[in-house]
Amino acid sequence: MTMDNADSNTKTKVPIKLSEIDYTPILLAAAVGFVIIAIFVILKRRGSSRRDFMFAGLCESGKTAIFMQMLYKKFPDTFTSTTENVGEYTSGRMSGRLVDIPGHYRVRDKYFDQYKRTAKGIIFVVDAVTAQKEIRDVADALYTILCDGATVSCPFLVLCNKQDLPTAKSAQVIRAILEKELNIVRDTRSRKLQSVGDNETSKFVYLGKEGRDFEFTQLQQNIQFFECSAKANELSNVSDWIDRML
Repeated sequence: MTMDNADSNTKTKVPIKLSEIDYTPILLAAAVGFVIIAIFVILKRRGSSRRDFMFAGLCESGKTAIFMQMLYKKFPDTFTSTTENVGEYTSGRMSGRLVDIPGHYRVRDKYFDQYKRTAKGIIFVVDAVTAQKEIRDVADALYTILCDGATVSCPFLVLCNKQDLPTAKSAQVIRAILEKELNIVRDTRSRKLQSVGDNETSKFVYLGKEGRDFEFTQLQQNIQFFECSAKANELSNVSDWIDRML
């Protein structure tokens, strides 16, 4: 063994003092990790807070019948709901909650306000037989939901029910008459809002594009029109729509 090798083997390692360690990269990495985890938790909570699929519409449009068919596979006797119906909906390993709110004009806004911040999707049910006769009331109820800032990001389905009856209007016809009526309702409501304070107008989003006749293609919401029959239990397009968002 040479003298140089002997000297190298007998050398001792110099301990690193804690005061000499640069903690900056470690602290930066920890901070970045904390931010990523915090963002993930916030997004997860936001997603989990919206798990309701809200059924809305006028009385006797068939909301409750659709709700009962989808959850319990039975068609109920006709009655007017005075409170909400809530039930757990499952598809495979995924689940959500169906909320059927009353359609009576005296209480529907109250229940809509109660559930709008937990809504993941909104299903507005229209009686395809009486839609043309009741178009003003239908458009007025639909306008309230479409213009609310709390639900403007929710996917939206207009469901044209009672297609088992020969006098039912098609989804295309209902869409066209709703566009015309919503144009009128928008003008009427806009004039009313001009006379109230900023706190009231801040809750609403202008429907469509200013200076142009209303069309559903102008909306921020992803809005679709489907046909169905609660009585005939022809609701596969509804369940498929919900399943895609679970």
